[in-house]
Amino acid sequence: MADAVVQIFLERLLITLTEQTGYVNEFRDQFERLQSELQFMQSFLADADRLKRKRNSQTLRTSMAELRELIYEAEDILADCHLQSRDEDQLSNGWLTFLYPPNISFRYQTGKRLREINDKITYIKQNVASFLNVPLFTRTDTMDARNDQMSRWSCPVYDHTLVVGLEGDTRKIKDWLFEAEEGILAIGVVGMGGLGKTTIAQKVFNDREIENWFERRMWVSVSQTFTEEQIMRSMLRNLGDASAGDDRGELLRKINQYLLGKRYLIVMDDVWGEDLAWWRRIYEGLPKGKGSSIIITTRNGKVSQKMGVKKARMHFPKFLSEDDSWLLFRKIAFAATEGECQHPSLEGVGKEIVEKCKGLPLAIKAVGGMMLYKPPTYNEWRRTADNFRDELAENDDSVMASLQLSYDELPPYLKSCFLSFSVYPEDCVIRKEQLVYWWIGEGFVPQRNGRSSIEAGEDCFSGLTNRCLVEVVDKAYNKMISTCKIHDMVRDLVIRVAEEDAFSKPNGLNCRHLGVTSDVESKQLISNLKLRALMSTTKTAEVNNIASNLATKFSECRYLRVLDISRSIFELPLKGLLSQTGSLQHLSYLCLSNTHPLIHLPPSLKKLKNLQILDVSYCQNLKMLPSYVQSFIQLRALDVTHCGSLQYLPKGFGKLLNLEVLLGFRPARSSQPEGCRISELKNLTRLRKLGLQLTCGDEIEEDALVNLRELQFLSISCFDSHGSDLVAKIDELYPPEQLDELSLNFYPGKTSPVWLNPASLPMLRYLSVCSGNLSKMHDSFWGENNTVWKIEALLFESLSDLGIEWTRLQGVMPSLHIVNASWCPELDSFPIEDVGFRGGVWIKEEHSR
Repeated sequence: MADAVVQIFLERLLITLTEQTGYVNEFRDQFERLQSELQFMQSFLADADRLKRKRNSQTLRTSMAELRELIYEAEDILADCHLQSRDEDQLSNGWLTFLYPPNISFRYQTGKRLREINDKITYIKQNVASFLNVPLFTRTDTMDARNDQMSRWSCPVYDHTLVVGLEGDTRKIKDWLFEAEEGILAIGVVGMGGLGKTTIAQKVFNDREIENWFERRMWVSVSQTFTEEQIMRSMLRNLGDASAGDDRGELLRKINQYLLGKRYLIVMDDVWGEDLAWWRRIYEGLPKGKGSSIIITTRNGKVSQKMGVKKARMHFPKFLSEDDSWLLFRKIAFAATEGECQHPSLEGVGKEIVEKCKGLPLAIKAVGGMMLYKPPTYNEWRRTADNFRDELAENDDSVMASLQLSYDELPPYLKSCFLSFSVYPEDCVIRKEQLVYWWIGEGFVPQRNGRSSIEAGEDCFSGLTNRCLVEVVDKAYNKMISTCKIHDMVRDLVIRVAEEDAFSKPNGLNCRHLGVTSDVESKQLISNLKLRALMSTTKTAEVNNIASNLATKFSECRYLRVLDISRSIFELPLKGLLSQTGSLQHLSYLCLSNTHPLIHLPPSLKKLKNLQILDVSYCQNLKMLPSYVQSFIQLRALDVTHCGSLQYLPKGFGKLLNLEVLLGFRPARSSQPEGCRISELKNLTRLRKLGLQLTCGDEIEEDALVNLRELQFLSISCFDSHGSDLVAKIDELYPPEQLDELSLNFYPGKTSPVWLNPASLPMLRYLSVCSGNLSKMHDSFWGENNTVWKIEALLFESLSDLGIEWTRLQGVMPSLHIVNASWCPELDSFPIEDVGFRGGVWIKEEHSR
C-alpha cells in the first residue's frame, strides 16, 4: 500500500506548499525535494504492482515498508509544522519574537530529520530502480491513466441484490421448508467459499412466501470466534429483545418463550468448527414441532451432519454454468449499458476472464466489478486478462486470485479505504457514514477542484461497492446504501494485506489503526505514537464496556486523526475522561455517538482546531454544546440527532462556513438569547444535508433556507409537537428549489405544506413521510398547468389517516419507480399487499410484492 501512502501525502504536501505557512516555508527546500523524490517513486511503485513483484520479493517488500514508514513520519512532521506555525501566529509579539525566536530545538530537529528522510528515500529509489531494471528518471503515466477515474461511477450503477443461476437452489429449499412437519427440520447448504451459500440462504430467508409461512425468523452469522452467549443474544435481537445482561440459562429460556407455539425459521450462517456442544445445548432448549426449520450454511459437510442434517436434506450448490457465468459478469461489467456488451472486441477477452473464474459467483462478481472501471478498449482488457492468468499461476484459487487482482488494480486512494475494513470483526455490519467520516478525517479522500469532501467520500464508498469488494446489507427506500459488510474471503485478503503494510494487525501492536472493543488492551495504546485511528468496531446492538484507566490512554496517542468511541459505556462521566483529548491537536474526526454517561463536553476540546467531523448523536444525557464549537472553522459535519436533553445549539453557527452536514439542528426561541436562531443557517451556503427538529414556539423565518444552493437533503422532524402554530410556520419555510430528497417526520398538520409541490421543488427525486397527522395533500401537490413531479422513490409509513388515489398519484409522478408503504390503512387503492399493516414495496413494471 505504499503507493496509496505516497499519493495521499503528495496531495496534502502540494496543498500545503501553496499556503505559504511559516514553518513549511522555513523547510520549503526539504519539502520540495521530498515532493520530487516521491513523484518519481510513484512510477516505480506502479511498475512494482504491474510486474507483480511486490508480493513475491522480500527485498522489495522491505524497501516498500521502509518507504511507507518514512512517509508517515514526514506527514507527522508536516502536521507539526502547521501546528507550530499557528501557535506562533497567535503568540507573535513583533521584535521580541525576532530577538528570541521560539522553538529553536524544534527547528533544528525538524530540519535534521527531513534531510535524513530525503536521503533515505533517495537510497530506496535507487535500489528499487535497480531491482525493477527501470531507468532512474523514467516516468510512467499508466497508473494515473488507469486509476484517475474517481468521477466515472460516483454512485451504485447496478442492483446489488443481483442473483443469477440460483433460482433452482432457492426453489428446492423452499419446497423442503413447506414440507416440514414434526420436530425441527434441519437443512444444510454445503460448499466451498465463494459458491453462493449465503446468497441462497438470504434469498430464501427474505422470500415473501417464507416470511408469511413462518411466524418468527432469525438470522445468525456464526463467526469463527463466536461464544455461545453471543449466538443466543443474536437470536434474541432477531426477536426484538436486547437482553444484554442475562446469563446463558436465562437467555435460552427467553428464546424458548418467544418461540413456544410458533412456527419459526433459524439460519445459522457460515458454521465452521466441528465442536458443536454449544449447538446441542441451544437445540435442546428450542420448542419442537409446528413445521419449524433450521438452515445451516457451512464449508464442511461433517458440520451439517453433526447439527442434525440428514443426507436427503443436504444441498450442494453447483458452479454456475457457462451461460450464467457470462450473464452475471455482463450484468456488472457492462452495468452502464444494462448488461449489454456494446464493444464486440471485448466479448472474447471477457469470456476468457470469466472462464478463469470456474463458475464461482464471488470471483465473477469481483472481476466484473473491476472491469466496470476499465476503459472499453481491447488493450486494457487484454492487459487485465493476462494479469489474471499470471495471478492464477501463482495462486490456483480463482476466488483469491480475482480478489487479489481487484485489490492490485484499485486506485491508490481506494486501497487505503479498502484496508480500513481490516479493523472490524468477522460478520460485522458497518455503517456507511462511519467509514466515510473516517476516510475524510484521515485524509484518504482526494480533495480536488473544491469538491465537497462528503460527496468525494461517498464516491469512494461507491467505488468499493461497485467493484463488489464490499457487500450491501441495508438500503433506504430510495436504494441508497446505509450499511455494508465484507465476505469472509475478502476479509482474509484485507487482513493479510493490512498486516503486511502495518495498516492494522490482529494483535493491535505496532500499527496505525486499531478497532476499539471491550477487549482492547492497554498495551495496544501505551506509547503507541503511530496510531492514526481508534475506531469503535462493535457489532450491531452490542456496546463496549471500557475501563476508565484505559480510556485515559487514548490521549497518549498524540498523532491520532480519528477517534471514534461510539456505543461505549464508561465507569465515570466522559467529561473527565475527555479532559486530555484537547491535546490531540491533529484530531479531525471525533465520534462520541451513543456513549454513556456523556453530559457535557470538556473545555479542553476547544483546542481541536483541525476538527472536521463531530458526532454526538444518541447522547440522551447531553445537556448542551459549548459555545466554543463556533470556533471549529474546519468543521464539515455535525450530528446532534437523538439528543433528548439538548434544547438548542449555541449562538454563532453562522460562522461555520465549511459545514456540509448539520443534523439535529434545534433553533433557539426568543427566551433563549444564548442559542442559535434558524436565521444563522443563511450563511451556511455549503450545506448539503440538513436535519431540523422543530417544536411549537420556535421562531422560523420565511427565507431561512432559500439561499442554501448546495442543499440536497432536508429532514424536518416535529416529534412531540402539535398545534396549528407550528404548521403555519412550516408553511413559511420554503426549501431551496434544487432539493433532491425531503423527509417529513411527525408532521402535525392535516394537509401537506403548501410548498410541497412540483413547481417549488422541481428537482425533488425522493420523498418520505413518516408518522404524524397528515390526511391529505394540499391542492398544489397535484401540480398546475400540467407540471409534474420528478419523484422516483416514495415512502409512506405510519400514516393512519392519509388517503391518496393510486391512479392520480401515478399521473402526477410519471418517473415514479419505487413506492414503499406500510401502516397506512387508507391507501387501499395502492398495489401493495397488506399496506395497512406490514406493507411492502411496489416497483414499476415488476410488481415484486
